[in-house]
Parts: sequence; C-alpha cells; structure tokens
Amino acid sequence: MSSRRTLEPPQELWRAGARELAHGVVERLSVARQALAEVGQFLAEIESRGPMELFGHGSTAGWFAETARISPKEARDTVTRALAVNESRNLDGTPAPATAPIAGAAAADGDLGHQHLDPILAVLKKIPADASAEERSGAEQILVNLARQAGPQQITNAGAELLARLDPDGNEPKDEDLTPPSREVHLRKRDDGWWRLNGLLDPEFGARANALFDTWGQRRPVDEDGNRDPRTPGERHGDALFDAIHYAMTNDKAPTLSGDRTTVVVTIPLDTLTSGLESACVDEVSQITARHARMLACDAKIIPAVLGTDSEPLDIGRAARSVTPAQRRALNLRDHGCAFPGCHRKPKHCEAHHILPWGQLGDTDLDNLCLLCRYHHMVIHGQSGWKIRMTGGRPDFIPPQYLDPLQRPRRNKR
Repeated sequence: MSSRRTLEPPQELWRAGARELAHGVVERLSVARQALAEVGQFLAEIESRGPMELFGHGSTAGWFAETARISPKEARDTVTRALAVNESRNLDGTPAPATAPIAGAAAADGDLGHQHLDPILAVLKKIPADASAEERSGAEQILVNLARQAGPQQITNAGAELLARLDPDGNEPKDEDLTPPSREVHLRKRDDGWWRLNGLLDPEFGARANALFDTWGQRRPVDEDGNRDPRTPGERHGDALFDAIHYAMTNDKAPTLSGDRTTVVVTIPLDTLTSGLESACVDEVSQITARHARMLACDAKIIPAVLGTDSEPLDIGRAARSVTPAQRRALNLRDHGCAFPGCHRKPKHCEAHHILPWGQLGDTDLDNLCLLCRYHHMVIHGQSGWKIRMTGGRPDFIPPQYLDPLQRPRRNKR
C-alpha cells in the first residue's frame, strides 16, 4: 500500500494568489487519486478473501455499493478497475497478476484517476492474444506516460494507433458483425388514447433523427408580445416528429397503401362537426375532440365519414377536398410561411387552414385559406380568441380583447 500524503486544510483562500490556488488544486487532486487507488487495493483484497466469507455478501461490488452509497454500476466499474490494476489472489490462493500493473503504480502515486485508467484498460483489452509480454508491457508504458500529461481522448487516439501497429489486420469478423444494423420502433396505444413511442436506432438513423430534432425542433422566436417559447426540449422534439410525419404524409411522392396515399378516417356526427362540441373517432380506435377534427379537416390527408342522427353514413368524403398542389404553391408564394403575426416558420412546416371551417361549408380556395404552423393552427382552433379575416387578398389576425382592447388587426411582417 502506498504512503499517502496529508495536507493541511486550506485557510483564508481569499488571500491566495493564482499560483497558490493552482498548486492547491493539483496537490489535493493527487491526494484524492491516491486515496481512490488505496480504496481499490482494499477492494482487491476483499475480492481475494471472498465477500461472503468476510461480510456474508454475494459480491464485492454489491457490498461496496451499499457501503459507499453509490449505484451498482459505479460499484461494479470500480471493482473491475481495482482488480485490473492490482495484484490479487484466486480463491485457491494462487496469485492473480494485475492486467495493468504499470497503470496501477501510477494511480497509487496520484498521477492517474479513473478517467485515465478506463481508456488505458480498454486499449489493453483489445491487444491481440498472440502479442508478446514485451509488446503488451511496452504499449501500457506508452499509454501511462501519455496519461500523465494528457486527457482521455488523447489516450484513446494513441491507443488506436498502437492497436493498428500490433494488429494491422484487425480481428476476424464474426457473423454478428456482418449483419445489417437493426432498427426497432414500438408504438403502443394507452388506455387514455395517447400513444407511447420507444425504440432503438442505429448510429446513422440516430444521427439523422438528432439532426431532424435540432432543425425542426428549434425554439420559436419571441413574438410581438415578447412571449418566449415555453416548450421543453422533449415537447419541441415531439412537435418536430409530428411535423416530419405530417410533411411525409402530405408529400406528393409519399408511398401508397392499396393504391392510395396514407389516410386517416375520422368518424364524426354532422351536428358535432358543425358545432365543434363533443368528440370524434379516429380510425375507429382513438377519440379526439371535435375541435381537433375540424383542424384536421383543414389540410390533413383524412377521409371524413359524417354520420346522421342514427349513425348512418351521410357522406364518405375524399381527401381531394384538401388544397391542391397548385393552391399550395400559391399559398407558399403569398404567405411565405406561417401567416400568424411574429411567426417565422417556413412553408414546409405549415398546414393550409380554412378560415371559414370546411365543416361549415367553407370553400377550399385562396380567399379562404392561409398557412399556419402546427402550433398556431392549434391556437386558432382552440379557445384563444384569435380570429382571421381576409383583407386585400392577405390574412389579417384579430387579437382577443385581453391582448388588445381595440382588437386592431395584425399581419405577419415577414
């Protein structure tokens, strides 16, 4: 066991100069690393004798997790590291040499912490089994010397170069290495009508999804009233995923199912559709509010099935009642994106909104349409009090009285 230094507690640090402060940090960091190395030596000895014999515990890591009040993973990592850098004994009493004795000695001197030991051990583990003891020891010495003045990433980079020299051909590929990356996505409907999404993405898919969230999930700019985007990162990512799916479903080049593009059937009584009260049924499974159904009727690729008083189908509509590609191009040129005042969302993130609702016989023409992003589309269809009217072929937005008692029209000044 190494002889650990002891330091006097700091006093009146406000009097210390820059050199004294830096020296104090370095000295105490070295002492802390020495102490952790000694903890590892104790753990290696406990493992040698057996935690069951000593403490009646099934594993050294489990005992250490309880004793140190740390997570099981952190305890396992600490014990694994301790056994790798310290010599111990097998249960039959035979010596169990350390995998990285040079690194262990440097840790005992206070030069290395676990941030340096972990990348060193990771490299040593990948050295080919047919490498000589001299090659293994030489590689460890190089990494330890580097670790005394470098960080984890530099150790990892140097280790990659060492491995390339020791094993230029690399390991023989295994069958599982030849299989394509798997992607798993699971979507399950909850009892309350919401859906739970989880999955596992390969590196390429994950990088693309992360880029999509970064781009489509940006915070909305401060609006004209000084309000900031209140959404959490998770909520912004959820909205970004919705926008991406909506964009894919409404794209002219979207794949078809049985000769038709992806559609959603919304079943709703006629009086409910016109009044905006009660609820509707999506794909005969999920319940949504009638107000939400009216918003979907603006531009989503849905098929409205309107029922009479006896639930008889009065009309099975067609997705063709949504805006045509030509109308959409005209809206993009006229509104340049979300028409709501202060919004900067681009056309590709917007939906076409019927100013006079389609369920109230609103026409699908440019004088009754404007572009709205998903968020402001929900605002208009909600209880916000905002109204829209067309003036000179452009949409004007009338704020509720609590925002402007005079309700002066506003227009996006993009």
